[in-house]
Amino acid sequence: MKTGDLTRAAFAAFFIGMSLGVSAPAAAQAAAAHDPRDSDTYSPDEVVKAGSDFFGVTTEAMAKAVEQVFSKYGRPNAYITGSEGAGAVIVGLRYGDGNLYIKGSGAPTKVFWQGPSVGFDFGANASKVFTLIYNLRDADSIFERFPGVEGSAYFVAGIGVNYQQNGRVILAPMRTGVGLRGAANIGYLSYSRERNWLPF
Repeated sequence: MKTGDLTRAAFAAFFIGMSLGVSAPAAAQAAAAHDPRDSDTYSPDEVVKAGSDFFGVTTEAMAKAVEQVFSKYGRPNAYITGSEGAGAVIVGLRYGDGNLYIKGSGAPTKVFWQGPSVGFDFGANASKVFTLIYNLRDADSIFERFPGVEGSAYFVAGIGVNYQQNGRVILAPMRTGVGLRGAANIGYLSYSRERNWLPF
């Protein structure tokens, strides 16, 4: 091979290597920015919009509460919007109902929940509840008993948040207004297809 041919081949190899070196990171960044799993989960913006509309609070307040949950568990693949009533004299009871939304599943599923609680708790209240859900395979998987995670209750921008868990499925109920009282309790909630007046 002639010297000129060798020079041209070397330059060609150099430019191909440079092109690959530049395009590979760009392709990797693009893939990371468009993770296909994102289509199966709710983004922070989607959750903040849905939560602020449901609670009637500012997007700033909702964003602060959502940020705490997302920093711990990431993007949820489902959520429940509903209302509940609770009453207690040390030992309390809680009843609620709402609609379960699973990303990409279409129509919501009606759910009910009930359960006992124990804590420094007196009185009664009614509140709205917006629950983020993680690792839910399908609607049927919600119909279980979910114990509260000890020490997980906190308050951000007027919204009370605590965590419940059963196996891989994690719930993060958020409550506003007078419903904040219940976040200081320990107990569990049992989710069902129909109203069950026996909380146990």
